[in-house]
This record gives sequence, C-alpha cells and structure tokens, in this order.
Amino acid sequence: MSVYLVGAGPGDPGLITVRGLDLVRTCDVLVHDRLAAAELVAEAPARAIVLGRERLRQAEIERLLVHHGRAGRRVVRLKGGDPFVFGRGGEEALALAAAGVPFEVVPGVSSISAVPAAAGIPVTHRGLASQLTIVAGHDASALDFRALAQARGTLVFFMALGELPRIVAGLISRGKPAGTPAAAISSGTTAAQRDVVAPLGELPAAAAGLDPPALVVVGEVVAVRTMLAESARAA
Repeated sequence: MSVYLVGAGPGDPGLITVRGLDLVRTCDVLVHDRLAAAELVAEAPARAIVLGRERLRQAEIERLLVHHGRAGRRVVRLKGGDPFVFGRGGEEALALAAAGVPFEVVPGVSSISAVPAAAGIPVTHRGLASQLTIVAGHDASALDFRALAQARGTLVFFMALGELPRIVAGLISRGKPAGTPAAAISSGTTAAQRDVVAPLGELPAAAAGLDPPALVVVGEVVAVRTMLAESARAA
C-alpha cells in the first residue's frame, strides 16, 4: 500500500487505533484534518511532509494523495473520526482507485457513539432505543423533517450547531414532542468538552454558548445520563 486513509478518532488523541498511530509514526507524507489532535500530528517523523487540510480544497487533497502515492511515498491521510463517516473518505478512495494508486482504509472511532458516550449518553439502550439515525445537520433545508420526527430511537446530528434552531423547529413542527430529551456536546472526548441537556424545545437556547464542533443527540437515551449521575451520587 502507498496511501492510508486513517481515522484519527473523535478528538482525544488516545482514541486513535494502534494501527493508525503506527502509520502516522512511519509516514513520509501526512495530510491531516483541522480536527485531528495536534498530539497526533506531532507523532509524524521529523522528515515527513506535513500538510494541514484547512489550507487545501478537496480536489487539491485528492491530487496530492495521488501524486505522492504514485511517487512511492508512504502517505497518511489523517481524518477526524472515521474516514467513511462524514469524512469524505469515499471521495478520496474513489480518486485513488481511478488513478490506480493502492490504498487502504484504516477505520477510526467515530463521534457517532464516542462523543455521546463521553457525555454519559448511550445511543442505544434496551427498552429505549434499538434504532439509530445519523444526520448531517449543516443544511436544515435539505432535511426530511417528517421522516426524522417519525423515526424511532435516537437521532444524532453532525455539524448541526449553526442550524440548531431550524432543526429543532422542523422536528417539532412535524410532530416530535418538544419535551423529548436532547443534548448538545461540544469538543466531545477532549479536555475542552462542554455539554448541555435540555428538552428539545429548549435546546437551542441552552446550547447558545457552545462552540463547534458539536454533536446533537435527540431521544429518550439522553435521560440515561441523568440516571447514571443519580446512581453515581447514591453509590
């Protein structure tokens, strides 16, 4: 292999996989996302070419991966969370395949479950939620609120903080009860983590002071956090 699409995990540098860290430590070229922990980027060899994603367009990244891969260099594309979960890893894999460049996808711990877990919220729980719906929330106008409001189990919204008032209004207008337990979690799994829990209708106001990146969880599983806190106090 010459190019590795590596999941960096949800934020905490300790949550990268052993294989992912080994690849970072032995790469010739490292192209990393803004959300990849600085501690992980620092693990690249001193001789490595290190490029930050924020300075590059997606097409430029794909050209770089192909260029360095064809040159026989060991290339690591370090992506926040998992490469194939809202990480555009599929696009990069397709570009590499089209160019005939060998590649491997190294999965990472996704924010889908890790960030809620860091806030004491299981995304599934016996008797509360056996279904999980994952949503890209950066464009509320593209969402099918009727289907989301009727979906059973837990809703997890990525990139939703800026659109949170519209998302909440859309869910409630299509029948989701305003009292549904909900949470917003900022910088999950890191030392900067902040989270708020509120009924769905009150969540935009409660989350007003949070900064991205943030994950939004809607569903009865959010109430488990309170149950866990009460059990801890009683112990």
